[in-house]
Amino acid sequence: MSALRVVLAAALAAMVLAACGRKEEASANTDPAADQKAAAERARQGPFGGDLKALDKAKDLQADLNKKAQEEGERADEMSK
Repeated sequence: MSALRVVLAAALAAMVLAACGRKEEASANTDPAADQKAAAERARQGPFGGDLKALDKAKDLQADLNKKAQEEGERADEMSK
């Protein structure tokens, strides 16, 4: 009788593991970019939200400075002609 219980327990464990694998496969079909964007948004609401907002501001500042530097370079080129 105990051998039957072992076999049934093993079969039950196999079915549970198989069911868990199917859920992961279904969720793996999502878009990685969308997952990353959603994770970043959740992080902004969490304990590191201030750090992430500061990082976003720094990236915006960098883009702004690069744009201004390029405009100044183009203006200098125009003046030298």
